[in-house]
Amino acid sequence: MAKTNNLPTLAELTENKQIAKKTDQFNWILNQPPPGKWVQKNKYAGNALYLPVDKVELLLKKLFKDYKIEVIETKMLLNAATCTARVHYLHPITNEWRYHDGVGACEVQTEKGTGSLKADMSNVQRGAMEKAVPIAKTNAVKNACKNFGKLFGSDLNRKGTVAYSVDKNLQDQDLSDEDFGQLKENIKAGKMSIDKAKTLYNLTESQIKELKEVL
Repeated sequence: MAKTNNLPTLAELTENKQIAKKTDQFNWILNQPPPGKWVQKNKYAGNALYLPVDKVELLLKKLFKDYKIEVIETKMLLNAATCTARVHYLHPITNEWRYHDGVGACEVQTEKGTGSLKADMSNVQRGAMEKAVPIAKTNAVKNACKNFGKLFGSDLNRKGTVAYSVDKNLQDQDLSDEDFGQLKENIKAGKMSIDKAKTLYNLTESQIKELKEVL
């Protein structure tokens, strides 16, 4: 009989369980699907689904408050302008600066009849680079932000994905008075539903009743 490999749980590997619990909850938020009305189709890419950059920027502002975009590199690749961008963000739970890298490209418009793959810069239309490079940067930023999770559009064109779930070994703990007070404020402000709160926390019947009273 094969020997069972009993891997340790995240809870067993973590010393600061409060930080780990809040991080796990935050990851759960990042891996919820984006609002359906935000999602659009790209008719130039086989109707692939995508999240417009204004929604990505809104999520960055709402979730991280403090972030910055760094352009690592721009260059030409065949007939396209390419960009590598780095999204720096202040993690709201650990208060640490982290980053995600992304790449993007945009085809440069050439004069009619010259061929899209002709690498002769004399055939590039006037103003084409001014248009292509910013679009490549935007695509790179969006690509980097997909590393955050489904909320930023990472799985819009994937099939058979697995839903993210919180680590029950971390979540099955009683909430502190401070955390429960914050949860009440979130429920009252409409930032979280009671049903979602019950999936994230080990709530007592009296706590659920108290949460319903704030609505």
